[in-house]
Amino acid sequence: MPVKRRKKVVKQRGSHTHGWGSKKKHRGAGNRGGRGMAGTGKRADTKKPSVLKYFGNEYYGKHGFHRPQKMLSNIKAINIDELPNQDKINLTDLGYTKLLSRGSPKRKYEITVPSFSAKAKEKIEAAGGKILE
Repeated sequence: MPVKRRKKVVKQRGSHTHGWGSKKKHRGAGNRGGRGMAGTGKRADTKKPSVLKYFGNEYYGKHGFHRPQKMLSNIKAINIDELPNQDKINLTDLGYTKLLSRGSPKRKYEITVPSFSAKAKEKIEAAGGKILE
């Protein structure tokens, strides 16, 4: 009957280098000092190739992957504390598409706007005003 042996990778768990000696060895990059531009450092005032600024590296202050954010250019918002001193306001005519809740209403507003936050509606109605869509 054959002897059941544990796999080498299981035996090496916790051994830090998995039997390859020092940390440098078996990194798969030979004696290059790392992969790609790793470890080039600042050798004799040589300049890094300018292509790096487009891909991001530590010299240009970019790290990792930056997920593209949703384009919010089609939303133009205004807060309650920035509203003009009028009773009836059509924010669409003024170029705004959303009403947000910062500040408190100064009067009973009657506001026409395509979208608004729930808290903004709550504040306007608490002051005796109303929001029309």
